[in-house]
Amino acid sequence: MNKVMLIGYVGVDPQVRYLDEGTCVAQLRLGTTEKGYTLQNGTQVPERTEWHNLVFWRKTAEIVEKYVRKGDKLYVEGKIQSRDWTDKRGISRRSIDIIVDSMEMLSPRRNETTESDTKPAASPTPPVLGPESNGGEYPF
Repeated sequence: MNKVMLIGYVGVDPQVRYLDEGTCVAQLRLGTTEKGYTLQNGTQVPERTEWHNLVFWRKTAEIVEKYVRKGDKLYVEGKIQSRDWTDKRGISRRSIDIIVDSMEMLSPRRNETTESDTKPAASPTPPVLGPESNGGEYPF
């Protein structure tokens, strides 16, 4: 079984692209942190943050484009997928990505203000998205 569940913080604003046929694809980096601790013998084990490349497709990608920003806390479920490519300098590269099937936003809603209104207006709540068929390769 290839299943991943992560809770973490978005490291950069999402990078969003639309393919020729109008399919939306979004990519971002999610940081997950394991807290530091002390072993019984007194050895300090430091906090460790792992960064994950997340790829979202179609409706989920459109929600990410509209609502997700750097610093937001997300819960995602998906699968691990590796990809190999050759960069512009001819060097072979490999990346490990999480292809997201479902997502839930865990950060509180952001308030937005307009120049003509001094009262904050609540942003609409994005839906919790379930599994969807991602299929195919992605352009990142």
